[in-house]
This record gives sequence, C-alpha cells and structure tokens, in this order.
Amino acid sequence: MRYVGVMSGTSVDGLDIAVVDMSGAPRIVESSTVALPGDLADALVALNSSGDDEIDRAGTCDAALGEFIGQSVLGCLEHWNIPPGDIRAIGCHGQTIRHRPDSTPPFTMQIGDPNRVAEITGIDTVADLRRRDMAAGGEGAPLAPLFHDALFRDAERHRVVINVGGIANATMLPAASDSIIGFDTGPGNALLDAWSRHCRGEPYDRGGAWAAQGKVAPKLMAALAHDGFVLRAPPKSTGKELYNLDYVIRMATPFEHPPEDVQATLLEFTAWSIATAVERWGPGTGDVVVCGGGRHNDALMKRLAANLPGYGILRSDDLNVDGDGLEAAAFAWFAHRTLTGQPSNVPAVTGAKGPRVLGAVYPAG
Repeated sequence: MRYVGVMSGTSVDGLDIAVVDMSGAPRIVESSTVALPGDLADALVALNSSGDDEIDRAGTCDAALGEFIGQSVLGCLEHWNIPPGDIRAIGCHGQTIRHRPDSTPPFTMQIGDPNRVAEITGIDTVADLRRRDMAAGGEGAPLAPLFHDALFRDAERHRVVINVGGIANATMLPAASDSIIGFDTGPGNALLDAWSRHCRGEPYDRGGAWAAQGKVAPKLMAALAHDGFVLRAPPKSTGKELYNLDYVIRMATPFEHPPEDVQATLLEFTAWSIATAVERWGPGTGDVVVCGGGRHNDALMKRLAANLPGYGILRSDDLNVDGDGLEAAAFAWFAHRTLTGQPSNVPAVTGAKGPRVLGAVYPAG
C-alpha cells in the first residue's frame, strides 16, 4: 500500500511531496518539490517572528496552506499517473511556525489545515505529528531518526545521517547495535539563507558560491563557536526562533566584516556545528550520509569533509535514497505507523517518557 508524505520545512523553499511504498521496507516511489506561491511563502516566513495580527495571519495561512497542499498532492498524483484511490493516507507535517521546547509549558505549532487536505484530496490525512511526544515530556523533535534507522542502518558499518534543512539534525546509527541517538545540531541552511536574502535579495546561496567569495572571519567565528545550543548535550531541538536574521545581525554587527565574509563564516559555523555533534556523540568512524537541501551546497559539503577527516562523506543519493524527498517520505511512513498503531518517536531522542503513537487522523469522508 502506498502513502503520501508532505513537508514544508524550516527553509520555506517549497512543498516536498513523496509517495512511499510500504509493502515491505519503505521505498520512495516518487517525489517532487512544488514551489510555494510567493505571497504565501512570504507570509509563512513572516510568521516565524512575532508581529501584529498574528492570530489572523496564522489562521489565513493555515487555510491557504491546507488548500495548497491538497491541490498540490492531487496535481502530483495526476502527473505521476497514480490514482488517489491507490493512496491509503497522507502524512501531512505542514509548516512549523513556532517550536518552543524550552518554554513553560513547552509547545510546538504547525499549520496547513489537514481538514482541507482530506476534503480536497478525498484521502485520509494524518497530521499533528509532534505534539503528543511533547505532551509526554519530549521536545517533539527530531522525529526523523526512526525513519533514518529503517532506511540507513548497516550491520557492519557505522553511519551518521545528517539532514540539512533550515535546521540540521543528526541520527547516529552504530553498527552491530539497535541504539539510536538523534538530535538537532543547530543551523542548517537557516542562517545562510537569511543572510543571502537580506544582503542580495536571493532566497539562498546556490552551491555556496557567494560564501566561497569570502573569507572566514576569525573573531566572528570565535564568537559563534560559543553557541550554547551547539555545545549543549542532547536531547535537544531548535528552530528559526533561535537561528534567524536577527541572530546573524546581532553576532556580526560588532565586527563590521564585508557581507561575503559573514556568509563564509556562517557556512563554516554551520559545518563546524554539525561536525562538533558528530565528533562528540558519533561512533568515531564510518560514513556521514547527508540528505536535505544542504547536500546541494558544494562549499558546505567540502567544509564538512574538512571538519570530519575520520569519516566518509556521502550524499544519500549515493545509497540510492532520494535526498530531496526523504523528509516528506518520513511523514508518509509516520502516517502508516499511526494507522497501524505503532509509535513513531524515540524517547532517547526526544526525551519523552516513552514510545507514543503520534498524530491525529482526519478521515476523507
């Protein structure tokens, strides 16, 4: 039976849609990224920060994103010649607009109305996949490690899976073991994208070409390297509430470096923060498998290799796993587990009291 997964990540660079075959081991059958309409993308980015009329704006975006998800799923299925009746359910993550695991009480909020998704597609929809873990004392993230385990575990070789979206997360999969260690490492594309958008009006630094024009600024890098989140022990998760344009401006302003040097330093900080996580909590050797949009940043991949000389650096595609569709595919897999009564969190990863079946089901009719 096939499931659809839908994910709009912290980079807000598009809607990822994947079809996953669950008849055996999960297998990504199709995947695509659908560009978000400019006005909707801008509105979603704006919701990452506090502002006026937040409730009205969030409500409008919730409805608009739900309708866009529903229509986009139908459009992709038609393009792939897959009848909607062949899909058991949609796992819909939506768009995170707040993630506050350190607040009292902690909370996380995703929008993209699943009622509208189910109504438009005529397919059962599973959503709200983080809050049950948080209700059980966890951070609600990262959830991907259990899916990474299903896809990448190797009995003979240590593997570390790094998903580089807006935020980067790591999954440690030691060989000859069933243990899973996973957590957010810090910024992925978030700081690089924010600075590129601010300075050049470009949504991202393609391939890291702009960063490659600059030089790492030692004093700024030293200041960034004192980052409390990066150095904190897991379990831990974070979001754009911390790693955003204000963060860059606050850290960079005292040093008055050229913009391209700031970008080069942000790239080095991103690579260093990921490498620090792997060195401190990883298996010490093996492969680092990079997935998500960050794997397309050649400059970042080179700096990861330089910072992790004891590991082989691979893209997930080298292991025949679609790195663009991977995160959306995870939510298809979660939907399958929800409907079959299986837990999707790893308590050792999120800090929850125990395994929980995640998500709420929105029937097609």
